[in-house]
Amino acid sequence: MTGGKSRALVFGMGVCALLLSGCGELSRKDRGPDGQPLETYTAKQIYERGEYEMSRKDWEDGAFYFGEVERLYPYSDWAKRALIMQAYSYHKNKEYEKARGSAQRFIDFYPADDDAAYAQYLLALSYYDQIELVGRDQGLTFQALQALRAVIERYPDSEYARSSILKFDLAFDHLAGKEMEIGRYYLKRDHFGAAISRFRVVVEDFQTTTHTPEALHRLVEAYLSLGLTQEAQTAAAILGYNYQSTEWYQDSHRLLTKHGLEPKVFENNWLGAIYRQMVKGEWL
Repeated sequence: MTGGKSRALVFGMGVCALLLSGCGELSRKDRGPDGQPLETYTAKQIYERGEYEMSRKDWEDGAFYFGEVERLYPYSDWAKRALIMQAYSYHKNKEYEKARGSAQRFIDFYPADDDAAYAQYLLALSYYDQIELVGRDQGLTFQALQALRAVIERYPDSEYARSSILKFDLAFDHLAGKEMEIGRYYLKRDHFGAAISRFRVVVEDFQTTTHTPEALHRLVEAYLSLGLTQEAQTAAAILGYNYQSTEWYQDSHRLLTKHGLEPKVFENNWLGAIYRQMVKGEWL
């Protein structure tokens, strides 16, 4: 057996037990198990080392070896395969910015490749998976929405489109939740004008989210506090038409009753336009 073939056997996936035994050289990522520089190995051998590290859930080392394939053999088919795997490894390691970089390079270099849809999906996930508590800055949520929309529009027939649609809806709902949290904050402190502005955004821009019924109820509360009864009655009427079975409508109805009022549509305010949209379907 030649020296090259021996190195291939040692470096490949078939020698996992030997690699796990832990020779001193194994910790040196710039060399192979026999101490030779990575430049002496083939693209396939280095790629397989990256796969081996991934099988151990060592995402950092996996990303390194996939990157070495791209560096040492930039025009090979292995480099293309390694680039998408590097993006995946970075994402698994929660190095989201690096994951985006690798995914974007794949899209730029191989836009017509079958894996381009997956690269775009990984790019979107690198934003989506960073969406944290509602109280945090929502810049990443907007970027996630844009990236998910790209998957849906560019690759509508891909296996990733359906997942992107679901995540898009969740991210959209997340933005509405941000507006609701701020609106509640102002409402509790009797800053009714500021609260109304936030709830209005939900009703106008996020009508399809789960937060719309509560937003309408909070508008009833805020407008009644300001003595703007027509707006309060209109908000309650919309709530009754669309969400009559919810607790929010019951609460709004009780509030109006305490003031001697009932849900009723007045079309001489902005909520009148919402009524025409949500109830009558008049969007123009």
